[in-house]
Amino acid sequence: MDLLRFITAGSVDDGKSTLIGRLLYDSKSILADQMEAIERASKSRDDGEIDLALLTDGLRSEREQGITIDVAYRYFQTTKRKFIIVDAPGHIQYTRNMVTGASNCQLAVVLVDARHGVVEQTRRHSLIASMLGIPHLVVAINKMDLVGYSQDVYSNICIHYNELAQKLNVGEVTYIPLSALNGDNVVDKSANMPWYEGEPLLSHLETVVLDQDENLTDARFPVQYVIRPQTAELHDYRGYAGKITSGIFRKGDAVTVLPTGETSTIDAIEIAETHYDEAFAPMSVVLHLADDVDVSRGNLIVKSDNQPIVSQNVEALLCWMDAKPLKVGSKYTLQHGTFRTRCAVREIVYQLNVNTYEEIEDVESLKLNDIARVILKTAKPVSFDPYGKNRVNGGAILIDETSNVTVGALMLQGEVA
Repeated sequence: MDLLRFITAGSVDDGKSTLIGRLLYDSKSILADQMEAIERASKSRDDGEIDLALLTDGLRSEREQGITIDVAYRYFQTTKRKFIIVDAPGHIQYTRNMVTGASNCQLAVVLVDARHGVVEQTRRHSLIASMLGIPHLVVAINKMDLVGYSQDVYSNICIHYNELAQKLNVGEVTYIPLSALNGDNVVDKSANMPWYEGEPLLSHLETVVLDQDENLTDARFPVQYVIRPQTAELHDYRGYAGKITSGIFRKGDAVTVLPTGETSTIDAIEIAETHYDEAFAPMSVVLHLADDVDVSRGNLIVKSDNQPIVSQNVEALLCWMDAKPLKVGSKYTLQHGTFRTRCAVREIVYQLNVNTYEEIEDVESLKLNDIARVILKTAKPVSFDPYGKNRVNGGAILIDETSNVTVGALMLQGEVA
C-alpha cells in the first residue's frame, strides 16, 4: 500500500482544518477518545455542532482564536492508500510554516472560499506549491452551501484560478466543489450539486497517480557521521554513515567525494551489521570505501559518472521567512543536507509580485514572506542538483548566524559566473 503526503493550504478561514476533520470523521478514522475530547471542547458552541477543526487545531491559542498557527500532521488510511495530512496555517504571518510543511508533499489541496474567490494568500500558496515542485494540485472550492451550491460561482472561480495556474506552469489541477462543514463532496458525492460530474475529494486522493517519489537516477549520499571505533575487534574499521537521498549504490561502484574530488570504489554496503550488494534511496546505510580517502561530515559521495554541480556562486529561488529584512550583502549560514558554509547575498535578480507574478528588478531588500530569485556567494563549494531535477539535493535553508534561526528556504537552480 503506497503513501500520499498532502497539504491543505489557502487563505485564513477558508476551512482547511474543518475539511481535514470532516475527512477523518466521514472516513471513520477518528478514535473514540479523540471524538469524546472534541465533543467536550465543542460544548461552548451555540448551535451544539461538533467543531471538527479541533482535530488539528490542538494549541490552546488556536482554540481560543479559532485559527491555525502551527503546522499539524494527521495520519489515516483507507483500504486503498495511506495518508499523511499536513494542515498549514492560512494567516500571512505564518506562511513560513506552509513552506516547511509542503516541502515533502506530493499533492496540495488549495482551498478557496466560494464567497471570496481567489485572494492574495491563495496566490501565494499556489506559487509556493509551484516553486516546491508539488506535481498535483486540487482546488477545493469550499463553503458552496453559503452560495446556494451555485454552478456559476464554481465555474467563475475555476476560470479565474486556471488563468493563475497557466502563469505558474503547474502540472495537474483538479477542481472540486464542496462544503467541509456539511460533508458535501468530501467523502461521499453530494446530492446538492448534481451538476458536478467529478468524484469527491477522498476518491481523488485514493486514485491520483503518484509520480515516482524517489529519484533513483542520481546517486547522492550526504555523509552524516564517520564511524571509527578503534577497538581491538574493529581496529581497522572505517565506515561512513548516512541516508541515501537519491539514486542507487552498488558494491564496486566508482565514487567521488565532493567537494574535494577524491575518488575510490565502494568496498561494502552495511545495514545493521549485515552486508548487501546494493542499496537505494531512502535507505540509511554505512558505506565502506576501498581507499583511505579524506571523508568527513558534510561531504557528498556520488557516482563518478553522474556528478552534481559544484560551485561557490549559486542561483536560487528564495522564500524569505524572517521579520528582519534581507539585504544585498547580508551574510548567513547556508545548510544543504549535512553540509554547512557561510554565504553572502551577492544579488537579488528579481522579486516576484505575488498577485501578478511579475518579476520586479532593481530590488535591494526583501521583507517577510517575499519570494525572489537571488545569487549567493558561498565560502566553500556547494555540491547540488537543480531543484527541478532532484528535490532532495536541490533544497537548502539560510540560517541567521546570530540567533541560529532559519530565515529562508532555498530552491537551488544552478551555477552562475
